[in-house]
Amino acid sequence: MNALLKNGRRLAARVDASTPAHRDRAIDGLRALALLAVPLGHWMLGGFRLDADGLHNASPLSTFAGLAPASWVLQMLGIFFLVGGYASVLSYRRRASTTAAWLGGRLARLGRPVLGVTAVWAVLLAVLSALGVPGDTLRTGSTLVIQPLWFVGVYTVVTALTPVCVTLARKLGGWAALPLLASVAVVDFLRYGPFAEAMPSWLSVLNILPGWLFAYQLGVSWGEGRIGRRGARLLLIGGGVLFAALLLAFHYPASMVGVPGEARTNSHPPSLLVVALAAAQSGAAILLRDRLGRLLRRPLLWAPVVVINLSAMTIL
Repeated sequence: MNALLKNGRRLAARVDASTPAHRDRAIDGLRALALLAVPLGHWMLGGFRLDADGLHNASPLSTFAGLAPASWVLQMLGIFFLVGGYASVLSYRRRASTTAAWLGGRLARLGRPVLGVTAVWAVLLAVLSALGVPGDTLRTGSTLVIQPLWFVGVYTVVTALTPVCVTLARKLGGWAALPLLASVAVVDFLRYGPFAEAMPSWLSVLNILPGWLFAYQLGVSWGEGRIGRRGARLLLIGGGVLFAALLLAFHYPASMVGVPGEARTNSHPPSLLVVALAAAQSGAAILLRDRLGRLLRRPLLWAPVVVINLSAMTIL
């Protein structure tokens, strides 16, 4: 056991020593936290039901509604997009080629794993079908494979908008994200307000881009140095107050993930509650950035962060 611990310390020391001095450890730490929290939340708050027709999606939240607050902690896509925006603007600023070449490189890194997963599942689906696996089970499996890919698709579009986000951040600072929040609020009012019955069913789709671009734009503004501690406090307090108001006064669903059988969902597409949570999380992340960076100067804490970041798409 002692030998194992010594080897672990040596390995962590080597990883620490090989880390460039300019590496922002806090940003990598936040990304690692989100990479672990999001899949963990989906597995913990998701589930299955087996009947005569095969395997079906289910959720313990349908029975144990008291678990909903756990989703507030584990829903960290806002942090992931925040860090993505921050890292993208730094990379964009350092680019040695054209904007088109920079975008091509970023998008290729996202696209290759998606194509690999899709190809493997297509073959596996055919094999399982030939082996007589029930159709309902195959549909459930396909849903589990495809659902994470929507995130990659949205992230790809958001990344492509980085040059626009940079321009807006330089002109408006952190306030560049405010129109995105307002857009989500308007769509939510139309689909949940007094005129909801007259609204088309596809209206909610309009929230997909601004709902996730909100935190990314905050990250870009942060990377441009346009959000400081004062702005972070405003995000934390304002996002927290809005979150509480939406839950208590406007009766938004408490769960941040979809619950089978529920008429409303916060996650697909993102509702104003998701945006409020992302604002509060972003403010907290910016305020804790220096403290987290100092903490990750410890080799034994830093080494796992490096491993998680190197395995980002694999974990997803």
